[in-house]
Amino acid sequence: MRKQMEGDNQRRRALARQARERGRQPSDDAATLGASKQLTHLDRGKRAGPPPAGVHKPDSSRGGPAPPPAGRPSATRPGPRPGPGQPETIGLGYRELVGDVSRRTGVDFREAKVGAEATVLVLSRALEETDRQRLLRAVPVSLHDVTPVDGIEQHRDLPGFLGEVARISGRTPEQARYQAEATMAALATRDGRLVASLRVPEGLRDLLAAPEAGGGLVGPSGSTAPLNADELRAALADLPYWSARGPTLSRSIALPPPNLDRVLDQIDQLRRDTGRGPAITRQTGSSAVLTVRSRQADAVTARDVDLAHRVDDAIEEAGAGIAG
Repeated sequence: MRKQMEGDNQRRRALARQARERGRQPSDDAATLGASKQLTHLDRGKRAGPPPAGVHKPDSSRGGPAPPPAGRPSATRPGPRPGPGQPETIGLGYRELVGDVSRRTGVDFREAKVGAEATVLVLSRALEETDRQRLLRAVPVSLHDVTPVDGIEQHRDLPGFLGEVARISGRTPEQARYQAEATMAALATRDGRLVASLRVPEGLRDLLAAPEAGGGLVGPSGSTAPLNADELRAALADLPYWSARGPTLSRSIALPPPNLDRVLDQIDQLRRDTGRGPAITRQTGSSAVLTVRSRQADAVTARDVDLAHRVDDAIEEAGAGIAG
């Protein structure tokens, strides 16, 4: 057996040498098979004759055509980029839009996303069907693909709207207003024509107003920017009944108990109408202290000044009723 294997190896080497002399690879003449397998292969080849006619696997070693290279999928044309008014748009994408809201409100990305999502959902529910679909097609899908719009309560008045935004986002109505106004401002920056064309209910038009000068919405550490010393002095000049105490504005009221109750009821109505109102501390039956403060900014802001003026108006209105 050993001698047979040695003879096989010698024959294999001879076949390999002959193949190289003919300019062929040894494997083309089966000269690289093991001794016993080589002989079997050659004998089988002699017996088998030419390959059968008909379809068979191409074999370049037999002189047939080489198999075609593996196919590659043809390049597909990229689809058209969505334009204004189409899904995932409004000038910039989802991260840019929410990032803008984050900068305007001074909160982190996650909190800004929650506020923007709540605003979009509640606003779309307040719109008529045509405008609702236009808005939802325009804003990034990520802002309304989790909560169905039909599950949102419909509110076309500001207090109800802010209350629903607050409920969804887990914030106070005051914070909800910051979120809603920042979201609307960010949307308007990216597609002002769309936002202007929406038939927003009259009770919600205040959300479309530009932020007031002297504070606005942007602040480094909270939802609103603090007033500087000069702005605060100028504001207090128009608020003779108010004083600044640290990060708050305060006003004291002293009236007979029935009259004070009526005034405080009027102030409570202001909160229901606008979503904002002062903190009320009833010191005695005939006196109370009103305090206005932007908690997230931890300072006096332009919004606090505006609220103080509204409180003065409400007190004056209630006083006129008492006098009558």
